[in-house]
Amino acid sequence: MNCPTADKLSQFVDQLLPKQETAEIEAHVQSCTSCGKVVNAFQKEQRFIEETLQTPTLPENFTDLVLDQLEPYGKLKKQRKTVWKRVALTAAGVILAVSIGATVNPSFAQFIGGLFSSDKVDKGLNLAAEAGLTQKVDLQVEDQGLKFVVEEVIADTSRVSLSYKVLNENGIPQDTRLINPGNEITAIDQNGNKVNWLGTSWYKDSDYGYVEFNLHDQGNKIEKLMIQFSLVELNGVKGNWQLQVPVDLTENRKLTKLVDIKDASAVHHGVEINLKKLQIAPSSFGLFFETSLTEEEKTKYERAMREFEDKFGKDKMDSLFRGNTSGISYHIKNAEDEVIYSTRDMLRGTVEEMDKFGHTTWTHLYIPKNEDQLTFVLDGVYKKEATDIALTIKPKDLNKHPVSLDYKGNQLTVKRVIKPQFGEERSVIINLDGRINSLNTDLGSWIAVDDKGNSYTANLNGSLTEGEKSKYGIKARLSLELEGLKEVPDELTLYLVSMSFYYPVEEEWQVPLLGEN
Repeated sequence: MNCPTADKLSQFVDQLLPKQETAEIEAHVQSCTSCGKVVNAFQKEQRFIEETLQTPTLPENFTDLVLDQLEPYGKLKKQRKTVWKRVALTAAGVILAVSIGATVNPSFAQFIGGLFSSDKVDKGLNLAAEAGLTQKVDLQVEDQGLKFVVEEVIADTSRVSLSYKVLNENGIPQDTRLINPGNEITAIDQNGNKVNWLGTSWYKDSDYGYVEFNLHDQGNKIEKLMIQFSLVELNGVKGNWQLQVPVDLTENRKLTKLVDIKDASAVHHGVEINLKKLQIAPSSFGLFFETSLTEEEKTKYERAMREFEDKFGKDKMDSLFRGNTSGISYHIKNAEDEVIYSTRDMLRGTVEEMDKFGHTTWTHLYIPKNEDQLTFVLDGVYKKEATDIALTIKPKDLNKHPVSLDYKGNQLTVKRVIKPQFGEERSVIINLDGRINSLNTDLGSWIAVDDKGNSYTANLNGSLTEGEKSKYGIKARLSLELEGLKEVPDELTLYLVSMSFYYPVEEEWQVPLLGEN
């Protein structure tokens, strides 16, 4: 038989099932480790409740003793002792029954409540589950002795999340990672449009994985979705698992509050900011906004880009100049001036480049908090700028003649140029050490030219260590992998093409978002 539901196993433990069904489940539990664990958990919880709700032995004059304590307020009519005792115990039982799952045995409550009631997901999904948005679906498909089971769905206008398990023939949970590139998961809305923002997660020591689609700005238009799983590998086993999960957002859309933000535009340090709207959904609080370079900044950037294209070719420069050219740092405060949301504690965000160069749309999602009054406060802006820095490097002479750059307080020194000894793609690497002036600094786009005139895109990797606050800034240890360069040349020229800088606001900009301000 298939594994019974948790509710059915609970009825089995409480001896509420017919004899034939009880016998079937009893036989199944003896051979199914997973269901055996559930039954053991229910039995332990049952023993705890029985021990906790043991009827206390009360003296015969217990009621008189209690009523005597109320004498200053006048004698009360005495009730029958048996009724008073029964009412008192019933009340105690109700209180315990409500709180036991949440406070006495959290692991049990999480197991029974599913993934979305556990600490394995973000608090926003916990809140949506508490609000009753969890839909039990229990859809499954089996191949090669492995069963793929989609257990629950939570959906609102900000995202759709699905929890799943991978079970073997005995119902024992297996590895839930969907790491094969051939595994495809798609979401199609009622008009045949594809939802592109997909994320998957799995957790060590957890039986669950989950898939999440960020609905971005589409959520208020979507009524229905069909989630299609086309999986070719599970738990290291090749196979074919095809499963469709329908999701209806018609009712849940009504739980979202949309707030248009009017007249909320400003310009700071060459960056235009336009706050668009709030989306307050059961599982997230979303701020939608746009940033762009001013026409003056855009002209300067495009001019520099054309010069680099003439020098290195358009194909290489397209990859380096692609990406958002501006952004912001901010916080949102409540009526008591307490910081409720900030870019540092964001749940997740999406960024999308518009067709117009230098124009970017943003969605920032946070754990929802019940605040009637909110105010947006701008802290600073990010701006990508073209640079004109070029370093000539002779790898063999670096010990005697080190090469350094110092740009707007950021100091980096080339330590060595090497060819890695291991790895399939052994491209030449340039190692740099130094200090930068802020953790907010983007270390930019780089390109290298060898002594034969060939150019190579440099992929930046490394780490930043804040350490002690000092005038020397933040320690940086970086490596630039020169894509396609297989041997260390006698000479290299390294160009810093562009770099993003953070500028704190000079004039305070605040925007009321909710409530009276």
